Amino acid sequence: MQDLTPKQIVAALDHYIIGQDKAKRAVAIALRNRWRRRQVPSDMRDEIMPNNIIMIGPTGVGKTEIARRLADLAHAPFLKVEASKFTEVGYVGRDVESMIRDLTDLAVSKVKEEKTLAVQADAIAMAEERLLDLLLTPLESDMEGQEDRWERTRAKLRGRLQKGKLDDQMVELETSSEQTPMIEVISPMGLEDMGVNIQEMFGGLLPKRTKQRRVNVVEAQRILTQEEAQKLIDFDDVVAEAVQRVEISGIVFLDEIDKIAGGEHRTGNPDISREGVQRDLLPIVEGSNVMTKYGMVRTDHILFIAAGAFHIAKPSDLIPELQGRFPIRVELDPLTREDFTRILTEPQNALLKQYIELLKPEGVKISFTRGAIEEIAETATVVNEQAQNIGARRLHTIMTTLLEDLLFEVPDASISSKRITRAHVREKLQNIVSNEDLSRYIL
Repeated sequence: MQDLTPKQIVAALDHYIIGQDKAKRAVAIALRNRWRRRQVPSDMRDEIMPNNIIMIGPTGVGKTEIARRLADLAHAPFLKVEASKFTEVGYVGRDVESMIRDLTDLAVSKVKEEKTLAVQADAIAMAEERLLDLLLTPLESDMEGQEDRWERTRAKLRGRLQKGKLDDQMVELETSSEQTPMIEVISPMGLEDMGVNIQEMFGGLLPKRTKQRRVNVVEAQRILTQEEAQKLIDFDDVVAEAVQRVEISGIVFLDEIDKIAGGEHRTGNPDISREGVQRDLLPIVEGSNVMTKYGMVRTDHILFIAAGAFHIAKPSDLIPELQGRFPIRVELDPLTREDFTRILTEPQNALLKQYIELLKPEGVKISFTRGAIEEIAETATVVNEQAQNIGARRLHTIMTTLLEDLLFEVPDASISSKRITRAHVREKLQNIVSNEDLSRYIL
């Protein structure tokens, strides 16, 4: 993070997200402030709280993508969760603390994966030795007392193994059974989400199960490499590092926060209290300790990015205490026809680039004229105006409809190249767009 200035963060986000400069600036400052906080003296560090953000804008304009790409840049644990899925304490459903447990689970998995990769070379070498022991077991009695011959045979077998000449040979392998006794915990506080594991609770009291498997050498190498990697990793270190990452750099994206806002225009009588969910969220966002299966996790310096369309409610409909924990408000702009054109072509993961790469394995080279791209953008704009505005997601439905025949015909049809023109787009989509009822179903 010390190498990424706010301007560089915005530039990196520009590779994937078109427009929304105000939102990019806000998240870039928030991310850089996390690094700045770690540089200040320790007595002041704990006093500096993250500036949580509320993004306001219709669906499909890039709210989630901004948060996700931000987490990728920071290599930070990231979790997206819909606020509307939470229920007030006392009701059946997911409690708000479950998002911190889920975030910690993700961090532990990520750190474990990184450490496994770091010891992969040693694990492969150790697995190879174990595999040679398995292959040479039938020869032990024949070579007893003949160490030189034994070493020569082992070296010869190692060479054949490394060249792949033994891949199809079968070996008997004793592996640990993954099955452990399970219990179900029923509790309003969400203990079922904590992953209670009897094997961990009682340690050596329960015998470790093993089973014999007959597998080929390739599969045996994979299994043994995994086992050796687990031995080389200190799981306590993994947990400690993961918890630290969550506490220092974790990011939680709270989508649909407007769904739990109050407001005089709300209709219906839901089973849970929206205000109750907000009050349950408040201590998590303010900073508290959450019990997970890896121990206590502090939420004081987790960055919370909330988002919502706020069509019916408005940010001021949230309870005042929760509003105060989201001091930065950013309004995202609706996407225009020009934005759609840029979204189709400019980002590294642009939709047209995706379809070009998707058809390459079929031996088909597909291209789009400038007129075709403009017509696709125009169609997305028109349909979003006629039907519900779903932003850039409309481009996915249009592209799927436009290329449906081509995607179905190849590779059976002898097509080596396809050029999509404005006329082709109009021919395929004009009848659907002109029929408003039909476009609601198709596009």
